[in-house]
Amino acid sequence: MVWVSAELTVTVILFIAPTQERNVPMTRRWSIAAQLFALQVVVVTLLVGGGLAGAVALARDDARDAAVETVVAVAETVARSPSTAEALASVDPAGRLQPFAESTRLATHTDFVVVMSPDRTRYSHPNPDLIGKRFTGAIEPALAGGRVVQVFTGSLGESVRAVVPVRAENGAGDGAIVGLVSVGITTEEINRRLSRQAPALALATAAALVLAAGGAWLLSRRLRRQTHGLGPAEMTRMYEYHDAVLHAVREGLVVVDRDGRMTLANDEGRRLLGLRDDAGTDRPVADLDLPAAVGELLVSGRPAEDEVVVAGERVLVANQRVTRFDGRRLGTVLTLRDHTDLRMLAGELDSVRGLTDALRAQAHEAANRLHTVLTLVELGRTDEAVGLATAELALAQQLTDQVVGAVTEPALAALLLGKSAQAAERGVELVVDDGARLDGEPVPSRDLLTVVGNLVDNALEAVAGTEPPRRVTVHVSADDDEVVVRVGDSGPGLPAEQVAEAFRRGWSTKQQGRGLGLALVGQVVRRYGGRYDVGTAPVGGALVTVRLPRRT
Repeated sequence: MVWVSAELTVTVILFIAPTQERNVPMTRRWSIAAQLFALQVVVVTLLVGGGLAGAVALARDDARDAAVETVVAVAETVARSPSTAEALASVDPAGRLQPFAESTRLATHTDFVVVMSPDRTRYSHPNPDLIGKRFTGAIEPALAGGRVVQVFTGSLGESVRAVVPVRAENGAGDGAIVGLVSVGITTEEINRRLSRQAPALALATAAALVLAAGGAWLLSRRLRRQTHGLGPAEMTRMYEYHDAVLHAVREGLVVVDRDGRMTLANDEGRRLLGLRDDAGTDRPVADLDLPAAVGELLVSGRPAEDEVVVAGERVLVANQRVTRFDGRRLGTVLTLRDHTDLRMLAGELDSVRGLTDALRAQAHEAANRLHTVLTLVELGRTDEAVGLATAELALAQQLTDQVVGAVTEPALAALLLGKSAQAAERGVELVVDDGARLDGEPVPSRDLLTVVGNLVDNALEAVAGTEPPRRVTVHVSADDDEVVVRVGDSGPGLPAEQVAEAFRRGWSTKQQGRGLGLALVGQVVRRYGGRYDVGTAPVGGALVTVRLPRRT
């Protein structure tokens, strides 16, 4: 059994050594795939070795049982042969029994066939020098009419032997015992017979080891590809860092796999998209209640760079990239940044910048007219100078009186005055409807400025580049139930099929074709549970009406 243990030991070394030398340097920790491969090889080797040891033990027991059956059968056959009893009763038993015993031994492939007298005197033996000598071993059960089967070390070494009695022929088979027959097979011969089966066992063992090692290698290769060759400690650290970063980062992060299922969304991403903590995990993006613009971006899987999208009440900047590994597409990664406040501030800054430009132009125009008035006075034409100055003052005061008289909310009044100056700079007539009236603050001024300012800006953009006269009308009023904002223009109008898209995702009449004005108005309307509609203005362009419930 020593050769079995040596073979198993060599096999383990051959399978483990390449893993240490090729796959994982000794200076770093083993990857999960390498550890699994080594563990599988060791386990399989032990199992196959145990199975081989069991098979060898079983084969040895079978060989010994077969030897016992052989020696017993041969001994019974020789003892029952009539010639054996006749030879024992003859004058020269050894001369007659030795040739018969040797021919029987050779024919049955046994190691010795010994015929003896009841007093142990041998009449046959493979070694002729031992003929006439005493037989060694137990014979008492055989002399009593029984049978002896034992493992005994005799003149030929250790052997499995059987001893049976030879009875005198009397016709009934129960005559007196006249001699004994002993047949044996040496243990060395049994081992030689067993060794003839070793190649088949070794071949089966090698095939089992090769198949098991191949399966373990394929499995470890797949696991290595899935874990990127990382070890347990590295994966633990990566998970800890990954989890900490996802919770700490101030950008929304959404990961979608190649099957269109959302596999990850960090805290900021859930907040920006309005997802619950338990929503979105391993579910198709199409089944989630996501803002339309974000859902379309995730479903399409297209790359996006600093794309502005509207998500509920928020203005987000989205970047989306396709992730790949070894040339295989894994999915997409979407990052979101909240630009709501920044966009509002930028809009207010644009309004202030426009107002500043308009005031600068008006200051320039006022300076020209002031020079004209002074020149008329120097020329002695005071009546004409007074008339010109009075007309300009009356025109400016008329607009101021109209706006301030109709709107007592100071921020909105200032906005309309600034927009009127901005419109005048662009060659557009901004008219505040005679029926406009707004007292107090029925809705927060910030939301009201968002609605009025963006509607006026879109109207000014709509009439830009059109034929004169260019006009924008504004109506703001409030009753006990709601606030009504109505802005019309003389532009080309807004097609009915574009209305929903304009308020949902942002739309503009600019050359770029996209904007956020109407989308921001739509946010305010949805937040208040109000409504809007788009019709045709009396001056021919679009007429946008927004109705907001009063704040309670």
